[in-house]
Amino acid sequence: MSEAEDKLATFRERRNLAAIQPEGPLALTNTQWVDMEQPIWGVPGTWGPRTDGGSGLLVTAEASESIVVDGVTVDGQVSVRGKDDESPSTVVFSDTVSGHVIAAEGTYALRVWDSQSEGIQNFGEVDAYPYAPQWVITGTWKEIPGGTSVGFEHLKDEGVARDEVVPGEITFSHDGADYSIAAFKAGRALQLVFADATNGGSTYSVGRFLFLAPNPDGSITLDFNYAILPPCAFSYAFNCPLPPAQNRFPFAIEAGEKNVLAKDGSLLHG
Repeated sequence: MSEAEDKLATFRERRNLAAIQPEGPLALTNTQWVDMEQPIWGVPGTWGPRTDGGSGLLVTAEASESIVVDGVTVDGQVSVRGKDDESPSTVVFSDTVSGHVIAAEGTYALRVWDSQSEGIQNFGEVDAYPYAPQWVITGTWKEIPGGTSVGFEHLKDEGVARDEVVPGEITFSHDGADYSIAAFKAGRALQLVFADATNGGSTYSVGRFLFLAPNPDGSITLDFNYAILPPCAFSYAFNCPLPPAQNRFPFAIEAGEKNVLAKDGSLLHG
């Protein structure tokens, strides 16, 4: 096994382990947005927006419902701070079920995680292609001062695009054709959301992700062996960005992750 193959094998082992963590992608059982007082599927309590303008949600429950927020059992009404707060709240429903509150565009949702979810119990592996050196491609990187905004649709947003900051232009060539693609900022890295001719056949239908970073010399390496499945391939409770038009390749990229498989080898969400 070459050094590159060995490094990729380690990466894939870690991906399989990450999938089954207590708050890994297979543990997510529900994401429910809250804009009025309401129950949330799978967990006790009544949940509603905060009325004081603070981060997060309000939960109302009796002590017998055994909801623990920030280490204290809820008996009445309690604020649950969101992930956009400097000190987000922890929520525990049982020995296996936990939650936290996420934010997007001024609204909040409760995410529910189950460390013994059906997905975790049925998980076999993340299927992937063998190492393919031909899919390590060198492109060029040109920074855009101040960045530019590109609209990315999301799986559950019914065609409404969310603007993401694209800090530069990535170009590369394949089979004599030139491609200019958009990758948005994801922490210190760039996140490429792409589709290719394998989607819906040998790979997940929605598309895949590739994280990358510019090289000091102005080049950028697109190693598609490290293409990964989006979180929505593991749980329908995620809402994933969809590839924009310029990131939809007409050719098949037979490298990287393919699908999430059950123990019997079938598609876990097929």
